[in-house]
Amino acid sequence: MEKDPRAFVSERPMAPIQIAAVVLCVVLNALDGFDVLSISFASPGVAAEWGIDRAALGIVLSMELIGMAAGSVVLGSLADRWGRRPIVLFCLTVMAAGMGLAAVAPDVGTLSAYRLITGLGIGGMLATTNAVVAEFANARRRQLAVALMAGGYPLGAIVGGSISSLLLLDGGDWRAIFVFGAIVATVLIPVVWLFLPETVAFLVERRPTRALERTNAVLRRIGADKVGALPEIDAAGARPGVAALFQPALARTTILLTFAYFAHVMTFYFILKWIPKIVVDMGFEPARAGSVLVWANVGGALGALALSLLTQRYAVRSLVVGAMLLAAVLVTLFGRGQSDLAGLSLMAGAAGFFTNAAIVGLYAVFAQSFPTAVRAGGTGFVVGIGRGGSALGPILAGYLFQTGVGLQGVAVAMAMGSLLGALALLSLRAPATSPST
Repeated sequence: MEKDPRAFVSERPMAPIQIAAVVLCVVLNALDGFDVLSISFASPGVAAEWGIDRAALGIVLSMELIGMAAGSVVLGSLADRWGRRPIVLFCLTVMAAGMGLAAVAPDVGTLSAYRLITGLGIGGMLATTNAVVAEFANARRRQLAVALMAGGYPLGAIVGGSISSLLLLDGGDWRAIFVFGAIVATVLIPVVWLFLPETVAFLVERRPTRALERTNAVLRRIGADKVGALPEIDAAGARPGVAALFQPALARTTILLTFAYFAHVMTFYFILKWIPKIVVDMGFEPARAGSVLVWANVGGALGALALSLLTQRYAVRSLVVGAMLLAAVLVTLFGRGQSDLAGLSLMAGAAGFFTNAAIVGLYAVFAQSFPTAVRAGGTGFVVGIGRGGSALGPILAGYLFQTGVGLQGVAVAMAMGSLLGALALLSLRAPATSPST
């Protein structure tokens, strides 16, 4: 009997092409991290140039999150139908265009529209790269690989934030931040075209044109023998589409994961979106405010690495619940404020450590919970609905600030998201359908 080609990927030690696919997805997620936070780095300059208040700025800060909601759901679902590789390329093109257009926006309304466009590409990329990594990694390293991929997000924020701070020195124009992002996205398009093949799992599940030939081409690159035929498709298995996520086998998982992500990401984006403006309002220079946000992401990167390594020994769901509970505590402590940049940076880094560790772990839970046929679509739905709702985080914080609530009160309110997310994950059962490779 012909061996299932997915077993070659799942059971063998990871070949260079598999490692390269994971590394490339880490880079793509790093670009996502920078693109999302680019408006945070630019926000003091935007507010100063166009004279907008905190409530209006909260809306601008949330626009790409709304775009990410649509991009995650729609493009994630299309990645399950059309393939991982073409959607990654499409998302990169959209991100390059959106960042380039933001650099020439003449007013706040136009900038908001361009951030919405950028968010479409970011959302689709997050959903699709999660599936790519889960399907290129072997079974032994899958959770580690997915967690490392998600850890690319704060890495991009650290590197991009450091570059942004340099671009803003001596009164630098905030538009240069978006120009930088557009250039990086454009450069990555040919890299993905050349070095990221379609996943074997998708080719076996969906049988696109020349599926057998393309499967054997990938198997050859991982050093495996070619197969003479693809295995029979399980007609009773999950099929692509949002409706499949609410069938009895997956409905509870989909709902609880969506709520957990929705609630925790509200907390996560309160920290990431408002740090620069909070620091500037305390009397520090915009370039110094960017450095505090960088430290929040340094903490996030360390949290991602720590959780990635711990997944090799401990159940990922338990790790995420613990990280969420500690995130609620640290965000509350961040709200007490500090008298100097060193103290602010330390608290921001600690809050970033636990908030991002939980985000990284959630991506591993998604890959573990959804089968191949709906993996990108399931991740996309959870990320899309969760991030769409999380757009309320910066808006709600802006409203609370505008009505006179102090930083401590706003921080306590926003920290509740992580607490609720932890409670939702504690209610999660193992999915009825085991995810295939």
